[in-house]
Amino acid sequence: MSTEDRIERARALHERAVFGGEAGALDAADAELDAVEADLALARGRIVHERLRRERAEHPREASEEDPLELFERAARLYRALGDVRGEGEALLWTGLFHQVIRRDDATAVPLLERSRELAERTGDRLTLSYALRHLGVAEHRAGRLDAARERLEESTRLRREIGLLPGVAANMVGLAYIAAADGRHDEASALIEEASAIAGASGAHAVARQLEEARTQVSRD
Repeated sequence: MSTEDRIERARALHERAVFGGEAGALDAADAELDAVEADLALARGRIVHERLRRERAEHPREASEEDPLELFERAARLYRALGDVRGEGEALLWTGLFHQVIRRDDATAVPLLERSRELAERTGDRLTLSYALRHLGVAEHRAGRLDAARERLEESTRLRREIGLLPGVAANMVGLAYIAAADGRHDEASALIEEASAIAGASGAHAVARQLEEARTQVSRD
């Protein structure tokens, strides 16, 4: 249901309370608006998260103090109270991403990502599941568990191919190339980079293309 639909339903429920005397309509209207608030908090959090990630990458000492964590956590609480399992899974994913990407804290991130994975599997949310698996793979890679990292990234890549998220496929292949190189499989790493470069170019994933150039240089050195 769209935001506009939810707001219109809340308005109609308010009228039923005013003119029809339905006290329960007010609680139903609150639920509709809580869903809108959760959607907005999650959407705003994603934007703030990316802005913060870029600021810290380019100007680590001048980064904004704006923190998306509160937005993600609020969205998760609202979705949970509403019984929206799919929404809760997505909000938990982004809470985990904040801890992993911004704070570099895999110990806090992994349980959140695992819970997000569980909820996404339960609701059939393949997009959220692909992200949870990708970032669980990142954690495994950082911990030096290459086989587990490759397994999670390959499963994420399969899901992304299924749903047509081609820039995400190319992004995963960056990680798979580094894993292959770390495992001594340099020909496989080079082949992954070339395939991913073609996908990134065709899908306009310019940021991923830059990552692939860095990976190509690193693999050639190794």
